[in-house]
Amino acid sequence: MPWGIEYYDEKLQAAVLALPPGILARYVHLTDRMVEYGPDLGMPHTRAMGAGLFELGLKSGEGIGRVFYCTLVGRRILMLHQFVKKTEKTPPKELTIARKRMKERRDADA
Repeated sequence: MPWGIEYYDEKLQAAVLALPPGILARYVHLTDRMVEYGPDLGMPHTRAMGAGLFELGLKSGEGIGRVFYCTLVGRRILMLHQFVKKTEKTPPKELTIARKRMKERRDADA
């Protein structure tokens, strides 16, 4: 049974679709694989960030994008937050946004 991809909100979905073309192409390719094989594609594609939060790494000639996601009951993958990296380390602000959204959605689903 395939996995489903959901978005935190329509604004996030629009932001993901507005990523630079090369980064978006990687996103589409990797999420197609996630639907078929599940949310854990392994390094360097996916990485556990702790407490149920995961990071999808998107590299292309235009730069490096990141999309944070979590899983929900019923084989659902919830995309929480995206950004294009400008520094080597992930900015704490970006992680905070993703963790807050994950908690909101999981509390609502409980």
